Amino acid sequence: MKIIIVAGARPNFMKIAPLVHQLRKSDADVTWKLVHTGQHYDYEMSRVFFDDLELPEPDFFLDAGSGTHAEQTARVILAFEKVCIQEKPDWVVVVGDVNSTMACSITAKKMNIQVAHVEAGLRSRDMSMPEEINRMLTDAIADYLFVTEKSGVDNLKREGRKDGDIFFVGNVMIDTLLYHLDQIKKNPEPKENPAAGTINDSPFAVVTLHRPSNVDDRNTLAGILKALVRISADMPVIFPVHPRTRKNIEVFDLEKIVNDSNVQLLPPMPYIEFLSLWKDAFLVLTDSGGLQEETTALGIPCFTIRENTERPVTIEEGTNRLVGTTGEGILSAYEQLKTRGPQRGKVPKYWDGKAAGRILNVLISK
Repeated sequence: MKIIIVAGARPNFMKIAPLVHQLRKSDADVTWKLVHTGQHYDYEMSRVFFDDLELPEPDFFLDAGSGTHAEQTARVILAFEKVCIQEKPDWVVVVGDVNSTMACSITAKKMNIQVAHVEAGLRSRDMSMPEEINRMLTDAIADYLFVTEKSGVDNLKREGRKDGDIFFVGNVMIDTLLYHLDQIKKNPEPKENPAAGTINDSPFAVVTLHRPSNVDDRNTLAGILKALVRISADMPVIFPVHPRTRKNIEVFDLEKIVNDSNVQLLPPMPYIEFLSLWKDAFLVLTDSGGLQEETTALGIPCFTIRENTERPVTIEEGTNRLVGTTGEGILSAYEQLKTRGPQRGKVPKYWDGKAAGRILNVLISK
């Protein structure tokens, strides 16, 4: 059996890492190659993630680069078709919901190559999100659908997928999280953390923010920043700033909002460095999908700065809360957190660090 594993953007790297590690250990008759589409086109930043996650150099780098969704998708399709012609894989394994996920799935299916989608079935019901379109299109044509939570199974069945196509295997993001938490414990001297002098042993909050709906509108971004400044009156707020967000803060002239506050704006962090920081946070505020899951796995309160989530288990069972995209919504939730204390959650089923092994077992046995 020959497998091609596709990654396009940094969240994908965290999802493919446990699959790669399982394949390295497997004694099954499987050959595999790794494709980096270059959708996140800062290759050096990608290299840092590959090093952190103990990933090999990709066998193919497609150099898709930036551009509109159509331009980026078209470049991935054209380049990935050549890889498939050369390699003739039995399976193409895609993860997540980025443009590369959808583009490589379409390419493979039109060449009669089987497609496996890891993290299938998640739905926000928000068609203004490009990720939702990518998820739905990929799930519509994939042969095997590997699901992280029960809502994914229910969604896929409602959309007409057969039971035999759906496999509830757990969450590869949590595989990566638990593995690297263990590595941090074994090597308790991480690289110097630029926030260390700010937080000491006191409670602190961590923020990530990158979605266009939050950072491309001046009023929305200003309202979020003002809420962060208010929270920072109680505790340090550590904010590794995504390049898109940093650019808009400057373009909208919003630096003055956080000046002289306890909000610390930092450059983006490599995975291990960031994990070493947020794992001890009192509160995480984010619009990221992955952090909703990771905070649930560790029982850390999470405010998701969005109107919806495709990961409902993090709210129904975990420690996540949707707070909307206004400063008022964030601060209302924060006041409730201070008054009532953190909500208790539980770790969802199969979020046990063994999802990648289950996925590989299915692929090998079928």
